[in-house]
Amino acid sequence: MAITITAFERSPDGGQGLARDTRVRWALEEVGQPYEVRLVSFAAMKEPAHLALHPFGQIPTYEDGDLALFETGAIVFHLAQHHAGLLPSEPAARARAIAWMFAALNTVEPPILELVTARIFEGDKPWAEARLPLVKDRVRERLKQLAARLGDADWLDGAFGAGDLMMVSVLLRVKPSGLLNEFPNLAAYVARGEARPAYKRAFAAQLAVNAANV
Repeated sequence: MAITITAFERSPDGGQGLARDTRVRWALEEVGQPYEVRLVSFAAMKEPAHLALHPFGQIPTYEDGDLALFETGAIVFHLAQHHAGLLPSEPAARARAIAWMFAALNTVEPPILELVTARIFEGDKPWAEARLPLVKDRVRERLKQLAARLGDADWLDGAFGAGDLMMVSVLLRVKPSGLLNEFPNLAAYVARGEARPAYKRAFAAQLAVNAANV
């Protein structure tokens, strides 16, 4: 039975790779696993059938035989554990790669998501203009710390792995704000991720869905 993931029938970003199914598509492409996609509407995401897979009514979900998963971190971690290509075999390096996965989702992404919310969903509020610089500064602080750690290395810890996949995916969300360009080594890091053939295939697949549903 083929792996099946769910994705937006019509992504809010128009297929620009920011929807979280892109992260799972990318991981599947990196480990060479074929998969099918079941597209769901916003209405269908709140129906019992989808809520049985994802209790919070979001995407993506992952099904492989009797196994059903939600949350991109869990899905990518599962794929990395069971297929070569995303986690080192050496125990210490493997543990560090997992730590970077958690860092991407728990430390770097939250202020970036706060910025997205402030710019897109709260921009018309009377207090938005005063709050936005504070939110941007919190993002800058995280980017400054990450840039210092990355230095002039290509990837976070040796070869490309699951930690880089998650971190690049998170940093893609900050690109539209222009803040990423303040840190040239991070901008180059993201560009290296986007240049990977597996990412290009994942991006093209998501874009094609949205182009077909215009």
